[in-house]
Amino acid sequence: MADAPNPIQVQKYLSGIEYPASKDDIVSTAEGQNADKDVVDALRALPDRTYDGPTEVTEAVAKG
Repeated sequence: MADAPNPIQVQKYLSGIEYPASKDDIVSTAEGQNADKDVVDALRALPDRTYDGPTEVTEAVAKG
């Protein structure tokens, strides 16, 4: 299994998103920013819930 993308890489593609944000909003934002496939795949694997900030997103990505 591939390593999770690093937090800086993930947040680069989420610039401009307003929190709280749903998983769908997070994935859509990353896709709109032309995120790398590994970043989009990691975000798609997140639990389907609302995230209150970038730290919650990166922690969830790290847990895989």
